[in-house]
Amino acid sequence: MAELISGPRIEAKSGKPRQLVVLLHGYGADGKDLIEIGRQWRGWLPDAAFVAPNAPEPCAMAPSGRQWFALSAQRANDAASAADRWTGVVKAAPSLDAFLDAELAKLGLDESRLSLVGFSQGTMMALHVGLRRRRAPASILGYSGVLVGPEHLVEAKARDARGAPPPILLVHGDQDAMIPLEALFIASEELAKAEFPVQWHLSIGIGHGIDNAGLRHGGLFIAKGFGVKVG
Repeated sequence: MAELISGPRIEAKSGKPRQLVVLLHGYGADGKDLIEIGRQWRGWLPDAAFVAPNAPEPCAMAPSGRQWFALSAQRANDAASAADRWTGVVKAAPSLDAFLDAELAKLGLDESRLSLVGFSQGTMMALHVGLRRRRAPASILGYSGVLVGPEHLVEAKARDARGAPPPILLVHGDQDAMIPLEALFIASEELAKAEFPVQWHLSIGIGHGIDNAGLRHGGLFIAKGFGVKVG
């Protein structure tokens, strides 16, 4: 049975949730690290509820934080690290899938009303799980992350009711020393080859983090995925 997870929430500004935005934090953080992004996007998404679940495991390198899976290597392009990440996302996926199922059921929403947002390790989870759901989410947004196991994209079959794959936006800082910028271009190329509609945004002068331009691009991208017109 998948481990139950939960985390901080922001209710829909309108009082009636018609969309759900799930924010997946990075390694060594927790749901509090990203939930405030929801407050910045509420003006564009008044009908969206926001939730940022805490990853299921305590973080070995940051005892006060959480991890979706353990990291045993530091280099993002190291072969052993890539194998560890694949093992990690596969192991962590059932807990996140169960969480998404429960949240959608609780709100009476279907996948077309779901957007997944990740940062760093959370981006790895958003891409892995979002591309393999029974039905595609409205959008997937990844900040400063990595596409884990591009060689396994043949199994990524999530499609919406019209048979279309989920739109994806990847955002990365050009000064990221933790996950090199190269990861953005590799992910974009591999997703495009697998016929996933992918866009990317480069945050100039930004390291392993999210700037205001990245937040704006992300919020507008999610609104578009939900069919929300921003004036």
